[in-house]
Amino acid sequence: MVCGGFVCTKNGLCALNILYVMVSLLLVGVAAWGKWFGLVSSIRVVAGVICVGIFLFMVAFVGLCGALKHHQVLLFFYMIILFTVFVVQFSVSCACLSLNKDQQNNLLEVGWNKSESTQMDVEKTLDCCGYSSFDPNGTCAARCFNNNPPVTCKTCASIIQQYAGEVLRFVGGIGLFFSFTEIVGVWLAHKYRNIKDPRSNPGAFL
Repeated sequence: MVCGGFVCTKNGLCALNILYVMVSLLLVGVAAWGKWFGLVSSIRVVAGVICVGIFLFMVAFVGLCGALKHHQVLLFFYMIILFTVFVVQFSVSCACLSLNKDQQNNLLEVGWNKSESTQMDVEKTLDCCGYSSFDPNGTCAARCFNNNPPVTCKTCASIIQQYAGEVLRFVGGIGLFFSFTEIVGVWLAHKYRNIKDPRSNPGAFL
């Protein structure tokens, strides 16, 4: 059987969805591990990552079932969902790669102001206080704030901005990589749906 036939396309689609299953389990595991060891205290962040992992697992499960059974309906919905995810992920990845310094700073400040638990996580991890400024008489989760006086603390913006560009480029690159695997998955599923199963009745088209 030459590559590009029924078996080869089926194996490629199965391998791709097994990869998605592994990534989904990794996402759920990392989120649970971070929450268990207190690295992330924000329930929204943990819940968001877990939801993404569960969604990816369900999509991969539909793709695996469709590939193993050559099920036309499952493969069709798999194609639609995966193409939708591709469009969203490709757009977000391109946005991450195209943001300039001012846009990055505005985005980070909006995210900072939305969650107090995220602020505490960042202050504790980076040993900084506030975003662009902080009140010495206020509260801060950083170790440096317990010093007397706490003026030795840096603002979190000065630290985050050093790495924001690199992180966004990394996230954008990873997103682009997986978005192209998704379009490959759509292509494989479309091709696989239109190939006859050689083990079935030659006159039937499954």
